[in-house]
Amino acid sequence: MRWADGKCRCVWANPANDRYLRYHDEEWGVPVHDDGRLFEMLVLESFQAGLSWECVLNKREAFRRAFDGFDLERVCAYDEAKMEALACDPGIIRNRRKIRAAVCNARVFRQIAGECGSFAAYLWGFTGGSVVHERGKTRSALSDAISKDLRRRGMSFVGTTIVYAYLQAVGVIEAHDEGCFLAQADGGS
Repeated sequence: MRWADGKCRCVWANPANDRYLRYHDEEWGVPVHDDGRLFEMLVLESFQAGLSWECVLNKREAFRRAFDGFDLERVCAYDEAKMEALACDPGIIRNRRKIRAAVCNARVFRQIAGECGSFAAYLWGFTGGSVVHERGKTRSALSDAISKDLRRRGMSFVGTTIVYAYLQAVGVIEAHDEGCFLAQADGGS
């Protein structure tokens, strides 16, 4: 579909939501190698479970405020009182299990980063540093393997579908729809 600005975009991009449109055009599928951004996206994707990404994205600034800018060390130090405060914050998704998982996952994220030199090195190591081009999937052997390893290490809310969405979001998997102005020429199916 051609939009008012003359560009074709992925069918999921909502033209009525400027924030969502900017996310599609400027962030989704762009390879990320910064651990801070990888951590933020992992937390946000885990909160998406059972909800729409648009819902989470609309609350992103509130999440940033509530989770101290996604400062890994600060999130790792959260105690029961902080988690209870988060559960009472009307700006974010107040699911106690997801909040607890975010704190636990932060600690595992830090452990992986220490073990591998960075979380980016760990994540991109699964593809040898290459971007995977594929479309029309919600999971793959890659997301299965990463999900299994993260769960083995103690993370939760990182099932293969969530991990697949995460990999798309941080550009490990390039999956823009065919015809989208951002689709890579070598995108597969």
